[in-house]
Amino acid sequence: MKKTRVGILGATGMVGQRFVSLLENHPYFEVVVLAASSNSSGMKYIDSVNDRWKLNQPIPEYAKNIIVEDVQNVDSVKEKVDLVFCALNMDKDEIIKIEELYAKSEVVVVSNNSAHRWTEDVPMLMPEINSHHLEAIQAQKDRLGTKKGFIIVKPNCSIQSYVPALNALKDFGLEKVVVSTYQAISGSGKNFSDWPEMVDNVIPFISGEEAKSELEPLKIWGTFDGKKFVNASEPIISAQCIRVPVLDGHLATVSVKFKEKPSKEEIIKRWKEYRSEIEKYRLPLSPNKFLTYFEEENRPQTKLDRDLYNGMGISIGRLREDNIYDYKFVCLSHNTLRGAAGGALLGAELLKAKGLLD
Repeated sequence: MKKTRVGILGATGMVGQRFVSLLENHPYFEVVVLAASSNSSGMKYIDSVNDRWKLNQPIPEYAKNIIVEDVQNVDSVKEKVDLVFCALNMDKDEIIKIEELYAKSEVVVVSNNSAHRWTEDVPMLMPEINSHHLEAIQAQKDRLGTKKGFIIVKPNCSIQSYVPALNALKDFGLEKVVVSTYQAISGSGKNFSDWPEMVDNVIPFISGEEAKSELEPLKIWGTFDGKKFVNASEPIISAQCIRVPVLDGHLATVSVKFKEKPSKEEIIKRWKEYRSEIEKYRLPLSPNKFLTYFEEENRPQTKLDRDLYNGMGISIGRLREDNIYDYKFVCLSHNTLRGAAGGALLGAELLKAKGLLD
């Protein structure tokens, strides 16, 4: 398989760094461009991140001496790449503009950002759940006037833990969901040295997260009518999002009411037997098992289980009956792997496997 030439926009930030790490020796993709703001352009990548490298593993050798380009220099970048991963930390309107500039320049954009999540013909992809939403790509190309260029986005990290668990139970009729997410500080692009105020602290507010948690699942479960995505009308979701003193891993507690209440045994069976149509592609980042249910009453635990299947697996536990709704349970996902760069890269792998990058 011929490798696709890719660039990383926002390569110096935490999610950009995760892309740099995940793409080392990738069988589908070759990184040829690292781009960031004008403050870093012209520098070697190793010098641009310097003491700002946030991951536990070292900077990959392949990236150290790449000269960082200005992300705004679209004409230069587009000549070298077929696809870009976008991890920019900019104003939403600026991101919308620059992602469309790249797409209109015949570059495929796989975005980690929220800017285009509500663009009517842009798939918000969770590959194991709504790969059929890629059918919108041709309509998007028609709107943009492109032959190759288009945009797909990854959903918010806060929904990655519980939406997969609920998705496996959809045909029981999801009516109402109450969810609380307990979100790691890396979701803000920081670690404890950047944010010492988070040590021994909990902050009961994360700007914009609750609206994303309540609405984005409805687009994922929605349909495409040929021109735009139409959101699902159910379930009604009520969310609270809380920042906790954990480096990586978003945990969620979920209560759910069904139209047709299943047994506990039926639910666990669905989780254990869940299969996705993308499994046939054997994508490099696909977890060996998408959903894992723990029988132990004290699992999943963030420190023990966030790295399940290289951080791409979803952990579920503590299923029991609820006094107000039907059932309640706990979920966990790795927010910068499954929830950010890893989820976006898995989406790009699916594009490659389906021939949508040809």
